[in-house]
Amino acid sequence: MNRKVLVIAYHFPPGGGPGVQRVLKHVTYLRQFGWTPIVLTVQDGDFPARDESLLVKVPADVRVVRVPIIEPYTLYRKFMGRKGAAVDVNVNKSSDQRSGWKEHLSEFIRATFFIPDARIGWLRAATRKAEELIHEEGISAIYTSSPPYTCALIGRNAKRRTGLPWVAGFRDPWTEFLTTPDRWWLPAWIDRRMERSVFSEADQVECAWQGIVDDALGKYPSLDRRKFHHVPNGFDSADFPNVAYERNDVFTITYTGSMYGRRTPKALLEALERLRVQQQLEPAQIRLRLVGRFGDEVHQMIDASAFRSSVELIGYVPHAESMAYLMRSEMSLLIVDDAKESAEIVPGKVYEYLGVGRPILALAPRHSAIERLLQETRAGFSLPQDDVVGIAAAVKLAIDHWNSGEAIADPVRSEVDRYERRESARQLAHILDRICS
Repeated sequence: MNRKVLVIAYHFPPGGGPGVQRVLKHVTYLRQFGWTPIVLTVQDGDFPARDESLLVKVPADVRVVRVPIIEPYTLYRKFMGRKGAAVDVNVNKSSDQRSGWKEHLSEFIRATFFIPDARIGWLRAATRKAEELIHEEGISAIYTSSPPYTCALIGRNAKRRTGLPWVAGFRDPWTEFLTTPDRWWLPAWIDRRMERSVFSEADQVECAWQGIVDDALGKYPSLDRRKFHHVPNGFDSADFPNVAYERNDVFTITYTGSMYGRRTPKALLEALERLRVQQQLEPAQIRLRLVGRFGDEVHQMIDASAFRSSVELIGYVPHAESMAYLMRSEMSLLIVDDAKESAEIVPGKVYEYLGVGRPILALAPRHSAIERLLQETRAGFSLPQDDVVGIAAAVKLAIDHWNSGEAIADPVRSEVDRYERRESARQLAHILDRICS
């Protein structure tokens, strides 16, 4: 008989995005490896993106318990005079992009009082419900998925109160990361204490990319290295729509996801402009399809570009539809935040790009984890954003190969298949087995 694991996650259907996919697929496949998940998630969460179509992907026999939350973003939008049901991408600006006293005040409040994040209002109610479920369901272990890091605190509290073994899962590093608020010393100290307590008290720590492991052990060298595990993201080929690639009328590059802050198409647009000036490419010969949510600065870059007529902007769409756009394209575009901290970031999206099978153009740091992944799978090109010449050459080479009927990339299918979501769930089940043995 399967043992039961309590899965605590804020990002869960009907929320959308890569973070939801990781938890959803763990929940879907854990039962094949001896674990029955009970999901504790949020009721009416203020998600950055919603995807109602994902609700049908939750196995019908999995119990999902939803706990209400006090969401500060509703008050934020009223204060800023903004509308919308989801968190605005323009909220996530770096400190040098914010302007106006309202934004500075809002950032100060966020950095000072919302520790570790703006979901802290969920802590008490979710902890209470977690304890109830543990006794009611006969739970054997706890698994949390962060961010938000409040989920880790809920797991920590549940472990303290029940003594159950706990696996703390992380999709991003915690403090001193790209998305960490610019805190003054006291809230920064409190945040670090929370982070250290979670890493110390968790029985095992599961990380979506190796850089999270390195970041934690770099901050806290006394931690037991053996309890940290790299369980990569992946793709689920069962989710891919029944779509076949057919040659487009013009060379089409597709990006799916969000762009804002330090993640922009600036380098690619400059590379296209370089090809235009050299009379190697005209706007009518290429289509840049952007699917998702984009900040004001991205719209401004596009409007100022000579290739604005080549850009097809499509809003957020259901997950399967975004996959279909990729599958119908000549090339998939991946952009990593232009920052030194990004070298070890491997977004969950890159694995779906691998699964789709179209050649990948990644704008990522030199010698990055993404560069190594693309070299290992031979699935495409990885170039740093400051190498506009190299990006231009890669685009020109891809178009030339496409025009002549040659393959742009030749992926090693056996290497790509290692990243099926079922394999990640198997690794998590193995970790749970260890802490319960």
